[in-house]
Amino acid sequence: MKEILSIEESNDWRIHTPKEFSFSENLKYLARSSNECLFEIVDQKIYRALAVENETLIVEISAENETELSVRLPGRNEALEKHIKGAVSQYIRHWFDLDTNLLPFYELAENDPILKRPVNQFFGLRNMGIPDLFEAIAWGILGQQINLTYAYTLKRRLVEGFGEFVEYEGKQYWLFPTPEVIAELTVEDFTEMRMTVKKCEYLIGVAQLIVQGELTKEKLLNAKDVKVAEKMLTKIRGIGPWTANYVLMRCLRYPAAFPIDDVGLHNSMKLVMETEVKPTKAEILKRSEAWADWESYATFYLWRLLY
Repeated sequence: MKEILSIEESNDWRIHTPKEFSFSENLKYLARSSNECLFEIVDQKIYRALAVENETLIVEISAENETELSVRLPGRNEALEKHIKGAVSQYIRHWFDLDTNLLPFYELAENDPILKRPVNQFFGLRNMGIPDLFEAIAWGILGQQINLTYAYTLKRRLVEGFGEFVEYEGKQYWLFPTPEVIAELTVEDFTEMRMTVKKCEYLIGVAQLIVQGELTKEKLLNAKDVKVAEKMLTKIRGIGPWTANYVLMRCLRYPAAFPIDDVGLHNSMKLVMETEVKPTKAEILKRSEAWADWESYATFYLWRLLY
């Protein structure tokens, strides 16, 4: 384990955010689970560990107003190299999806009977991403056929079982296990995780594909078309249409990614439509025609109504 020592100096800078951004709304989303193990929120500030090149940094993210983020590296004593600052900034921009222009989505939603409510209620919320491909796929696999609360429990077991942490001011900040670590494991190594054998096999298999270079973000992004990228993912054992579209939403940022079979999506639409039964898939397809190329954000905002 690596340790970051307490120091007197700190590195800090600001990241400008779009007009359609609310730090407080995104913070509320991030705080939805008390069992989150990869970051913590204290006094309206986010703290998490990031691995950049050969070092692990503690990153503090806050906002004095809604127009820019303040970033500090409280555990680093040397002057910050430009490329490291760039890598941290890029991670944050991807995490908060700051490079997406939400104005067209909001204009669409204002006249949409399904989307108008969540957009007005959570204005400024971003599709909070999972920049690392292995983490995104692993989270999708862990969440298959279980509730969100137990999924967080499994994630914590996986992270604390096979991840690394840095210690700063008496607290441990964890990094998600790398595919290189998981690829070398056997199903028996997961015994204490208490997850199904199939999920263990899926995680190991995906990790091995990433380590071998057969599965990369670049290949999925180069597909250009969301359906082509979905097929590339669903060919992998353990990744069905739901997991594929979840990854395409949260990691690859395909705007048309649409986990149409998601139970949460059905329940949220039922809530907005004020009906006694959930909409059929055919009805969802019909209503979502107006969301073309914004299905990802439509889904994310509708999910937000449920917690």
